[in-house]
Amino acid sequence: MTGTPAGEGTRAVRAGLPDPVNHEPTLPGPVFAAHFHLSGDPTGPYAYGRESNPTWTHLERAVGELEAPGEPVETVAFASGMAAISAVLMSQLRSGDTVVLPSDGYQALPLVHEQLRAWGITVRTAPTGGDAQLAVLDGARLLWIETPSNPGLDVCDIRRLTGAAHAAGALVAVDNTLATPLGQRPLALGADFSVASGTKGLTGHGDVLLGHVSCRDAGKAAEVRHWRKIVGAIPGPMEAWLAHRSLATLQLRSDRQSATALALAESLRRRAEVTGLRYPGLPGDPSHPVASRQMRRFGCVVSFVLPDRDHAERFLRALTLVDDATSFGGVRSTAERRRRWGGDDVPEGFIRFSVGAEDPEDLLADVARALDAAAP
Repeated sequence: MTGTPAGEGTRAVRAGLPDPVNHEPTLPGPVFAAHFHLSGDPTGPYAYGRESNPTWTHLERAVGELEAPGEPVETVAFASGMAAISAVLMSQLRSGDTVVLPSDGYQALPLVHEQLRAWGITVRTAPTGGDAQLAVLDGARLLWIETPSNPGLDVCDIRRLTGAAHAAGALVAVDNTLATPLGQRPLALGADFSVASGTKGLTGHGDVLLGHVSCRDAGKAAEVRHWRKIVGAIPGPMEAWLAHRSLATLQLRSDRQSATALALAESLRRRAEVTGLRYPGLPGDPSHPVASRQMRRFGCVVSFVLPDRDHAERFLRALTLVDDATSFGGVRSTAERRRRWGGDDVPEGFIRFSVGAEDPEDLLADVARALDAAAP
């Protein structure tokens, strides 16, 4: 997007759109092509569908404009968030390297640990809270940060950790899935890579699997893009187009969801049966001081603990406006008893609640009624 600096809503609506052409759509439809006309030497932007696609290009430019407004940045789109995560790890690490990962991050990360160790890479872990990863940085090639952490919602100081990592000769990647670029800009805080699952809040409708990696270094972006080409973890054109279309409402969704999430956290704080309440935007939350310095919006996810598994299940069954489903960030509120997956170190009654775009008073009333109904 060219011209004068724009507000976040304007940027979200206009990001990545091509220059207007008379009688053409504002956002061109998805390009379904395995190959493109190509004579002579293979030069130019589009030759084969595993390498590039015009629909990806529009989306990648759009995400880049949100990740680092007005600055040169390259974004690479992937078929899922895990594909994006894997691309950074596998393109940057070699046998003999050391990587520092969060011990309380996304539940699929332990599966990545196994693969990295099988390839001769040393894996160290430490919790997100309290910037604990600083203690295990020595000799690392890459520091992986997830903030806020999923599902515990701890926050670490990105600027502090990136400064220490760079001083120690390490690269830094930040999983920005929970925050989205409108909540937090890791590249502006010093990170080398901003990584996210577009499946969640970025697209916000629960109808696509997508991921992306953004970075300022063109060489690093080329390495990530080369990994995508090798493993074929490419987004479908339809998914890329749906994602780009959904970016237009990102600010509207984020503002509504963040405001309602704070209201929900404040209401849950008054419930005797609720313990372990976490939301970075809530004054008094352990993460709030750091989050308030580096986040512009605090996200849509609230976590809390009910007394036991049965109590949590009764609560989930009693909800009428909230789907019992995994994932988060969608316009329809979801909640789940996170321990059912077995991969997170949380109590049996731990609830991860993703606030949608419903009217706040309706959602809060539904939660209060469900809590009442769940009481023994």
